[in-house]
Amino acid sequence: MPYQPNRVYRKESITVAFMVEQLQKAVGLPVERVNQVDDTLRLVVESELNRPGLVLAGYTELFTYQRVQILGNTENRYLRHLPPEQRRRAFQNLLQFPIPCIFLTDNNELDPELVQMATEAGVPVYRTPVPSTRFMALLRDFLNDQFAPQMTVHGSLVDVYGIGLLLIGKPGIGKSEVALDLVERGHRLVADDVVIVTRKEETVLMGTGTDLVRHFMEVRGLGLIDVRAMFGVRAIRFQKRIEVVVKMELWDPEEEYTRLGMVEDTYRLLDVELPMVKVPITPGKNITVLCEVIAMNHLLRHYGYDPAEVFAQRLSERIRQKASSVPLRGTEYFEQDYE
Repeated sequence: MPYQPNRVYRKESITVAFMVEQLQKAVGLPVERVNQVDDTLRLVVESELNRPGLVLAGYTELFTYQRVQILGNTENRYLRHLPPEQRRRAFQNLLQFPIPCIFLTDNNELDPELVQMATEAGVPVYRTPVPSTRFMALLRDFLNDQFAPQMTVHGSLVDVYGIGLLLIGKPGIGKSEVALDLVERGHRLVADDVVIVTRKEETVLMGTGTDLVRHFMEVRGLGLIDVRAMFGVRAIRFQKRIEVVVKMELWDPEEEYTRLGMVEDTYRLLDVELPMVKVPITPGKNITVLCEVIAMNHLLRHYGYDPAEVFAQRLSERIRQKASSVPLRGTEYFEQDYE
């Protein structure tokens, strides 16, 4: 499906095979296969997990079987304390539902007979030495990422002084050129032209490029540029949190632009309000330097210093003092350092 800007996407499912592979490679969790079952046929459809203790005990009315099932110390000790026949019946309570898979945490093991029952039912079983609480936290974070809402945005994402600036604007306005200039000045490119935005948490948006384009840039008049090959690995990032939106637009004399910064504009992405700065494009204006100042100003605010607020306090104090309308010098005495 072609990329459609501003359309929200969300994965409906992932295979158990993909999940296990990513847990091993991307997350770094040690996961061992217990039985030989085709795990490409089993699907995971949500990020929540389940520990089926009540199901093993016989209560199946509210069983969320569509979730990944975790058998920790409690569940495994319960099974081990049962007589063989009751143990099989308890485990069958679990296998009668189309569950995606079973994870045995903290190096727990199932009886070979129970493993065989799972194999016959087509249910993959895995084992990990990681304790249940830690394993579930990591697995839930991975699944939250997989099923998080995402969308494609036409723009450029650059890491400037550690702040993720999303440059947006009409096609041809110069987003790629500004991003390239920022890279040349030592900043890091995340994505150009197509930025895939994912909402990791309620107020956290992460951005990355596509698997096809990665760190290639299209600059009108030059064509394609491989930023990594030209500037080195220090000039790129694979992901970055989006913190400020920089909207580039042609100068419009009828438009009201921020001058004192007393009122902040916002830009809504995936139901998250991000601070936005409108930058009017006029001949001779250095947009790259403005982007650096926007990033540094955001850093100042993050650490508790707001220039607009400081100026407003100073102005209020001057009004309260009822000072003369004649502007005062910022320096009371010029020392003899004429240059």
